[in-house]
Amino acid sequence: MKTLARDLIKFYGHLDPPKIPADIEILHPQPNQEVMDTVKTFFLKFYPDNKPRRLMLGINPGRFGAGITGVNFTAPRQLTQYCGIDHSWGNGSELSAEFIYEMITAYGGATSFYSDYFIGAVCPLGFIKGGKNINYYDDKRLHQAVTPFIKATLKKQVKMGFRTDKCFCIGEEKNYKFLSALNEQHHYFREIVPLPHPRFIMQYRRKTKDVYINKWLQELKTA
Repeated sequence: MKTLARDLIKFYGHLDPPKIPADIEILHPQPNQEVMDTVKTFFLKFYPDNKPRRLMLGINPGRFGAGITGVNFTAPRQLTQYCGIDHSWGNGSELSAEFIYEMITAYGGATSFYSDYFIGAVCPLGFIKGGKNINYYDDKRLHQAVTPFIKATLKKQVKMGFRTDKCFCIGEEKNYKFLSALNEQHHYFREIVPLPHPRFIMQYRRKTKDVYINKWLQELKTA
């Protein structure tokens, strides 16, 4: 039977990385067997059906979260603590993952949240330059190199059967601007709603974190 889990496993198991500038490294952990086994376990646990869900699209994976686990906005600690999935990567965490899973807990827990949403990324592969995370839009050469890849993978994600009336963009500035421009050309979604990025919140607005969690919940619960 066709399920979202099967579509997602196929999608992440067959990512074809684009050619990028030589001084930038691609974060593509899925070819590692343990990563792909974990990804399969996650998808089969939370997406075993054909229920239409809405997409949430982050920027691209980072080296301490999905760059390790293969699961977007999910570092090793959150994978065990909130998703109940064992692994060998220790207990490392990541700021964005901490915010996301506090929000998911407030939403009603992982099972409830993932029955309504899937968190993907505008670019499903991540990048490192000079030992640090780099976003797909931070380097003009990289941006030009990955744009065709982004268009192709975004089209594939939309075709999995996600709801297209509304998409949530994680990142209110450059990510939202780029995704909105693509949407104007290709009409993936009727509406794109920007949400403040978890890393920004955790780095610069941590004292008012609960306000931002409530803002996210208000948008997601009333969608």
